[in-house]
Order: sequence, then structure tokens, then C-alpha cells
Amino acid sequence: MIAIDGPAASGKSSVSRHLAEQLGFMHVNSGAMYRALTWSVLRHSIAPADAPAVIAHLGAIEITCGASDGLATLTVDGVDPGDGLISTEVNGAVSAVSQIPEVRDVLVAKQREYQDVGDIVMEGRDIGSVVFPETPFKFYIDASPEVRAARRRDEGISDDLAKRDATDSRRKTSPLVIADDAQVIDTSEMGIDEVVALVLDGLRSRGLEIE
Repeated sequence: MIAIDGPAASGKSSVSRHLAEQLGFMHVNSGAMYRALTWSVLRHSIAPADAPAVIAHLGAIEITCGASDGLATLTVDGVDPGDGLISTEVNGAVSAVSQIPEVRDVLVAKQREYQDVGDIVMEGRDIGSVVFPETPFKFYIDASPEVRAARRRDEGISDDLAKRDATDSRRKTSPLVIADDAQVIDTSEMGIDEVVALVLDGLRSRGLEIE
């Protein structure tokens, strides 16, 4: 289990995907699970900040995390949310939903089920600190606020990164933190290949045999 954590637009998704492909591991985006719930919450006209209603809704739907042909899959009541996961509405509401302790308890349990699937690169905000704290393979991918904001604009995504960072870092349950034994990589002035190479070097130094 390789844990890749970091804030939004830090580059962790690109790093995780490329790393998984190069190693032949499965890539799992834990944030997609919180986005899937948020997408469903909004579709049912539930206020993201209404914790009791969100918890009740989570208990009434089925979020299925699986694998198909080596790729992670995710559905809500049998429906793949697709691009709905990165809609402006979901971007603006996901932090409120994901900070609910009961939501994190349920989805962290689902994330841990992947350890029975095989070799995994999992990205998120609390993978190394909470989901798989025992793994020796932890990385924290970061970038300057200015670079992250520019990347968001290039992706055509509009959200308040500063507000989201504050919400994610200050929540009581599973806050965004740098695990004590994580290798920190600033991607502000680095290309994807350079970052992946650094991660591979870090994996080797921590004892992972890579061909």
C-alpha cells in the first residue's frame, strides 16, 4: 500500500496515476468516495452542512467500491457519477460533507477493504495518517498556493482553495496533515516525470523492490 496525500491541485492525482501505471498497481482515489456521496446528497436536495440528514442519506444508499480489469470502480446505487464528481457544485460542497465524523468512519472502512485486493496506490488527505498509518510508503505531495490555483483554472474548475484547505486542516476527524514519516515533495516547479522519479527513489530507499 502506497499512500499519497496532499491538498487539492497539488499534483497528487497525476502522480498517483502515473506511479500506479508504472508499477502495475491499482490506483484508488479516496476523494472520489467523498465526492460520490456529495454528488448524491446534492441530487437529493440535502444541505451538505446538515450532518444528520447526510448521515441518514449515507445509510440509505449503496456506495460500491470495486475493481474491474485492474482499475478501481465506484458507483452509487449502481450509477457511475462520472464527471459529476468534479462539478462546481460538488467542489464547493465536498469539504462540508467529508468533515462529518460518521461519514469518514464509513468511507475509511471502505478504503481499508482495498488492502485485500492487491498492490495499491491510494491518494487522499489522510491515507498515510489515518487509513493506512502502518505502511512505510508515505508521500505528501504539495505545491505553492499560486501554482495550485493556476492548475485549478487550467482544469476549468472554480473553487476556493484557501477555504477548502482551512476546512480540511481544521476538521476534528482525520484532518489534512503531513504524516511524521512521510516524504514531502513540492511539485511547484517540477514536471510529472520528475516527481514520479522522486517517489520511485523514495520507495526504493524504504525497501520496496522495483524492477
